[in-house]
This record gives sequence, C-alpha cells and structure tokens, in this order.
Amino acid sequence: MSVTQPGSGDTSPYVELDRSAWADLAGDAPQPLTQDEIDKVRGLGDELDLEEVRQVYLPLTQLISMRVRFAGALYRSTETFLGRPQPQRTPYVIGIAGSVAVGKSTTARLLRELLAKHDQHSNVQLVTTDGFLLPNAELERRGLLERKGFPESYDRKALLRFVMAVKSGREEVEAPVYSHLTYDRTDETVQLNRPDIVLVEGLNVLQPARTRGDGRPGLAISDFFDFSVYVDATRRDIRRWYVERFLRLRETAFRDPESYFTRYSGLEEEQAVAQAGLLWDSINGPNLKENIEPTRGRATLVLRKDADHSVRWVRLRKL
Repeated sequence: MSVTQPGSGDTSPYVELDRSAWADLAGDAPQPLTQDEIDKVRGLGDELDLEEVRQVYLPLTQLISMRVRFAGALYRSTETFLGRPQPQRTPYVIGIAGSVAVGKSTTARLLRELLAKHDQHSNVQLVTTDGFLLPNAELERRGLLERKGFPESYDRKALLRFVMAVKSGREEVEAPVYSHLTYDRTDETVQLNRPDIVLVEGLNVLQPARTRGDGRPGLAISDFFDFSVYVDATRRDIRRWYVERFLRLRETAFRDPESYFTRYSGLEEEQAVAQAGLLWDSINGPNLKENIEPTRGRATLVLRKDADHSVRWVRLRKL
C-alpha cells in the first residue's frame, strides 16, 4: 500500500494512491453490478471486470457520493442563509475527460450505472459533448473537417449554454445527439428532467476559458463542474489501443453500409493498421498532445491506466 504526495514534500496540492491503497478504501461495500451489467457498458477493446470495478470504480463512486451529499448540505445551508424557502438543489455535474480510445466513455457509462444504484441520487444522466460538434457540412464549410474533435470543431456557445442551464436548476434541458454510425449530429435530442447527477463526457471538457474579443475573460464549461475525472495513459498505449479498436471496428461497425467509415471495411489488416496509424498521427495524436493532455492538471481526479487498461494509480486534488 502506498500513499504519496507528488512534488516536493507535503506542499503538493495532490495526493496520489497506488491501486492497492485506493482499493482498500472500498472496505466491505458489496459489489453492486454483475459481469453482464459491466459487459453492457464496456467499450470496444476495454478490459473491465468485476475486480476492476470493485478495486477502482467502487471507491470512486463512494467518494463522489460523499461529495454529492455534502454539496447538497452546503447548498441547503446557503439557500437558508439567503432566506429562500423550499430550496431546490441543482444537479451535481461531473466532467469526464481523456483521449480518444483511452476508455473515458466506458468510465462515464460505468459511473452512471454505479451512481444510479444509490437511493440518494438515482437519477443520473450522461451527456457526451459529441452532440455539440458542429455538423459535418458546417465543418467542411469552415475547412475544419480534418480537425474534428479539436476544440474549434465544437459549438462552444451551445455547450456552455447547456451546462449553465443544467447548473441553474432548470427543470428540463435538452442536449443534441450524435451518431457514431453516420459520424454526424442527428436531429434527435436527449431530455434531462431534474437529474440528481449529470455526467458530461468529452475530449475537451476541461479546456480553460478563452479570452473574449473585447479582451475580457470568458467562461469555460468546467467552471460549472462540481467534480472532474481525467482518464490517463501513455501516448504510446493510447495509440496502440486506437489501432486495435480500428481493427475491431473494421470487422463490425464499419461493415454497416450506412457507416461513414464503410470504405475501411474492405482493407486488409496491414492496410488497416497503416490507415489507423495515419489517422492517429495526423489527427488524434496531435489533438491529445496539444489540447487534451494539457488539461489533465485541471481535473479533480486522475485515473492512470497501465498497458492492459487496468488502473495503476489514482491522483486526487486536495480540498
């Protein structure tokens, strides 16, 4: 068991726990999910089993639940201080960030299932920022189709309005839906109706605010997060996972004639590996290096993965 203070002495704003120390925090809490339930949320190529859930994600769920509880108490106390009768608590908003292929979507779906098992916050909603990508036609018009996933490819104003509406306590909020089959936004929306917790998952959810045209500081969506998780791994491992996932998709989703990537379904394995590597090296790798990885330090908690997708250590920002 090991608990360390990253940096020099006790001056670091973080505490780092190895897997053993983190797993011990679960205590005797029962396993809330079955392997079948875990399989339903697991992404393509992600390694996730009962042991990983118990040792890593159960303690994380307990930590978040504790923070949700105390955030609610603080909210009620503040509303009482302000003299507002019958205070309505706003949703607890959690951001989940990380690279393509690192497993952040699996983490988000798993946390949704685990957190919803608690009676105090059973209404848990998950929204991905993919729905806030600009439509392909607009990206093409702006010359940004090859930079899809980079910060400038999102409708940032719409995303900020969405998070602000959620955090304001509005009873009903809509979010656009993205299709990974057609690689574009759809006309559908997902409805959020007074959720207890909202998970916002995406590549760039921890991006800092940009300076406005008039020189004044702007707002970032992370300004409205109560908690945030960054799913981390070495660039080398993430690249390998991306290529492996591409090969699996070539045998599955890419074979659908409606798929945007159906042209890749007929590639031989060597060609597919080369194509996946090209896509990573020209788009996803640079985005990770330039935009996503630099936001890691802004997260409340970092899950650091090993080469086999298992979490090796956890870093938590001190209060």
